[in-house]
Amino acid sequence: MKQHIHRTFWITSGFIALGLGVLGIPLPLLPTTPFLLLAAFCFSQSSETLHNWLVEHPRLGSPIKDWQRHGAISKRAKVAAGLAMIAAFAISVIFGAPVYALGLQLVVLSLTSLFIFTRPLPPEILPEILPAEPLEAEANPTNTDPK
Repeated sequence: MKQHIHRTFWITSGFIALGLGVLGIPLPLLPTTPFLLLAAFCFSQSSETLHNWLVEHPRLGSPIKDWQRHGAISKRAKVAAGLAMIAAFAISVIFGAPVYALGLQLVVLSLTSLFIFTRPLPPEILPEILPAEPLEAEANPTNTDPK
């Protein structure tokens, strides 16, 4: 019974995070990647099938793989996160948030920005340009070029 509750909690949390991540695709103030990472973690705790589906998803899996393999965040995600944080702070200022709230928000957003912008970019995927088999000279190192 306890295992069932544990599994249900993680699956439910995973779907909530996934839903928020998918909503973040068209909504500029809602981040996508952190929610997708959270969903992947939740699914890894509860369902290998759901975890594999999410990680291998053609649209949603890429940022998860970048993070798992390289601890990397794409340039597009960094720009979107930066713009969202600037917009969130600007909205707080426009609506007259108290100074202590603005100060706290500024500290949290600054630390978040520091974390995001110090992560590496994912490596570029280059086409295979090397031949599948070694060159003749490499295959036969005793073959020298006479002069």
